[in-house]
Amino acid sequence: MKKFHLLVVDDEWNMRNLLRIYLTKNGFEVTEANNGNEALALIEQHPFDLIILDVMMPDIDGWEVCAKIRETKQTPILMLTARTETKDKVYGLTVGADDYLVKPFEPEELIARVFALLRRAHLNEPDVPKDNTVTHPEMVIDLERRQVLIRDKAVDFTPKEFDLLYMLGSNPQRVFSREILLENIWGQDYFGDTRTVDTHVKNVREKLRKAGLSYVPIQTVWGVGYKFQGPDDRA
Repeated sequence: MKKFHLLVVDDEWNMRNLLRIYLTKNGFEVTEANNGNEALALIEQHPFDLIILDVMMPDIDGWEVCAKIRETKQTPILMLTARTETKDKVYGLTVGADDYLVKPFEPEELIARVFALLRRAHLNEPDVPKDNTVTHPEMVIDLERRQVLIRDKAVDFTPKEFDLLYMLGSNPQRVFSREILLENIWGQDYFGDTRTVDTHVKNVREKLRKAGLSYVPIQTVWGVGYKFQGPDDRA
C-alpha cells in the first residue's frame, strides 16, 4: 500500500532535520530540498502528496515557489514562516498555499495540520474492498453484516473494535499511525488520547486469541502505529 511522500523545503538544515524526524515517526516518506530551485526540480520529477514550504529562502522565496507550483499542480502546500503579520498569511493563501504555520510550532500541531490537509485531498482514506468482505486464513470480516467469522464461528466485537479490525484487515501491510486511525474510526472531531487506539487494539487481539485464531495479525510498528500482517507475510 502507498506510503505518503512529502517534500520538505527549508534552507536551514536543523529545521529540515526536525521536520524529517517528526514526519517519519508518523509514517511518512520524506524528501528534502534546501532551496526553492531544488524544490521545483524535485517536484517535476516526483508526484509528492504534500509539500511543506518555508517562506524565507535565499534564492527564490517560498511565495514564488508556491505560485510556480500552482501553475501546474494542485498538491497540498503547508507554508512555514517566522512572520506573524496577517497580511503575510493572507498573501501566502492568495498565491496558492493551503495552510500556514508560524515558527516556532509544536510538533503535534504540525502533524495535525498535515493530516488535515491530506484528509481534505482524500489522500489518507483507506482502501475498501469492492464486495465489503475481507478474507484471510481462518477469518472473514464482513462489513455489510458487520460480522467476524473465525473458523466459521461468529465473534462479537464492539462497533469501534470492528471498524478497527476491518480498516487494518482491508489494507494488509499498510502502516497506519494512531492519528490516522483516530481520524478514520473515531472522527476528525474526536479529542481523546491516542492511547484509545492502543486499548482497542489490545481488546481486539485478546478476542482473536480467545476465538482460537492461530496467528494474531495486528502488528505493532514501533514509533508509528499498527499494520495487519498475515502469517504468510512475515519475512
